[in-house]
Amino acid sequence: MSFKPTELYGGAIAVDLPAGFGDASNIRQIPDHQEVYLDGNGYSSIVFDILERIEKQSDEEALQYHFADLIDGTGDSTDMLNQGKTVMSKMPTLPVYMLNYIQTPPPRDPSHPTSKRKTPNFTSIHLLLLRLKEQTTDIVITVNVPHYPDDYVKAGVGEATQLMKDGEVVKQKILDSFEIKDWGLFGGN
Repeated sequence: MSFKPTELYGGAIAVDLPAGFGDASNIRQIPDHQEVYLDGNGYSSIVFDILERIEKQSDEEALQYHFADLIDGTGDSTDMLNQGKTVMSKMPTLPVYMLNYIQTPPPRDPSHPTSKRKTPNFTSIHLLLLRLKEQTTDIVITVNVPHYPDDYVKAGVGEATQLMKDGEVVKQKILDSFEIKDWGLFGGN
């Protein structure tokens, strides 16, 4: 998989993203606090969200808050794979947390076809949380890797699919390359 340097938020943030991913704002409206990149050759996406910092007793609780915010109301079942503290190589002193999980939509009721849209069997998601205390900001990054029927090779029990492994590579590349270039993005702090 090849990567390309990508500027986010007008160049205030730099990160390496997969070469085949494109800026979703070229095809639809995206909120100013968000950057969304879509896989031109598949269904995966990467979403960057600049949010107001959530004040909790611990950073781990803030991670759980953002996680709950993403899954609440989806109707999907959720299986957490792992979570913990991690590091962004270009900003090693800043607190960063990660959580990997699988979301599985409920089975469709064939007697009530609600849409002709394809539904994934499941979606593998990597959630990254960068905590910026002085800027009262949380940056939430998600790497979303849906697995649609007939579009992936099933793995053995307890094993990752190739798409899941690709998602892991993308997550790691973001951790290795993400860098804030202009701290004025957060209101001049």
